[in-house]
Amino acid sequence: MEKLKVVELFAGVGGFRLGLENTELNRFEVTWANQWEPGKKVQHAFDCYASRFETGKHINEDIAEVTDREMAETNADLIVGGFPCQDYSVARSLNGELGISGKKGVLFWEITRFIQNTIPKYVLLENVDRLLKSPSKQRGRDFAVMLSTLHELGYDVEWRVINAAEYGNAQRRRRIFIFAYRRNMTYGKEMAKLSGEDFLYNKGMFARAFPVKDEPYKNRIAETTISGDIVDVSDNFSFEFHNTGIMRNGEVTTIHTIPVEETATPLREIIEESYDEKYVIDGEKLEKFKYLRGQKKEKRTAKNGHEYFYTEGGMSESDSLDLPGRTMLTSEGSVNRSTHLIKMDGKYRTLTPIEAERLNGFPDDWTNTMPERTRYFCMGNALVVPLITRMGNEIEKIDIEYPERITQLELL
Repeated sequence: MEKLKVVELFAGVGGFRLGLENTELNRFEVTWANQWEPGKKVQHAFDCYASRFETGKHINEDIAEVTDREMAETNADLIVGGFPCQDYSVARSLNGELGISGKKGVLFWEITRFIQNTIPKYVLLENVDRLLKSPSKQRGRDFAVMLSTLHELGYDVEWRVINAAEYGNAQRRRRIFIFAYRRNMTYGKEMAKLSGEDFLYNKGMFARAFPVKDEPYKNRIAETTISGDIVDVSDNFSFEFHNTGIMRNGEVTTIHTIPVEETATPLREIIEESYDEKYVIDGEKLEKFKYLRGQKKEKRTAKNGHEYFYTEGGMSESDSLDLPGRTMLTSEGSVNRSTHLIKMDGKYRTLTPIEAERLNGFPDDWTNTMPERTRYFCMGNALVVPLITRMGNEIEKIDIEYPERITQLELL
């Protein structure tokens, strides 16, 4: 069976690739991957990626330095990647070219450039769920700019915010996944015939991979149209996108769906039986943890002398072993309110690097090529691997159900 060639952008330590390589039909072949951490002398994530994967071309350079020709030569069927949630404000320069207000948001435009040069059949992206509401002063603008861009490139798009724990995993990690496909392929034409509700509840890729109930939460369902004028969208668009949606030829249906929940994996199932005593927390360090996790109402003084009360809600003294873990951040392992703190046999301790890997579904010691602090950081940035496998399984089925090989010339 012919392989689907995959380009992995902003690859990190290879979460997308791991997930795709575990699919039922094993049809994905990552032929080109890019990972670059600006300002870092030692490229720990790239070194880990290169040591774990032997095949494909691994690129350790700024994606902006990759030429259009190099991109086109990858001949990608699928582009995948997780990228930062930034400011996607767009402006038009004096010569009519599109630009970006400020220095942020550039990585999405590099994804766009890759799509323009390869015209893949599919695109699968991951981001933080606040993308749907950004920026706060113009809700939904950033996501709408992305939708408008993909629309102009000839793609229809579906999205879903997924909490990994609701589908059987060990971490309550909520992220948005965006799946785009060429609208003039047979699959795109068939999906265009469905009602928005049928697509989002039953027939879409996410509905098949992650079932939902067939009614919206609190009747939250809305429709809108995304303009093909990206600058107009950037300047004027404001809309409340829900956690699930579809854009077909610029027409959007979005629904707040309710997951058909699966039994989550509790923390105790990913805990190592033995561990180094250096992870035990006691004395002043433990008191600091208890303070950080406790309820607060404190009188503080700002730099200008203004006095105010700082308030913060409390959280449990330690993380329950009977529940999935909270969202892991890049600060995991440090003395921080967000760091997991568990209590076993009368002792408090933090998670080990292996346990952090297990929270995301990575193999044990996947990141042992780098310093311990960096291992936590990389896992705080990583996605939950089994989610990608489920998506990959459905993309494989789509590609079999609608078999066609379309040349770039035919798609232009």
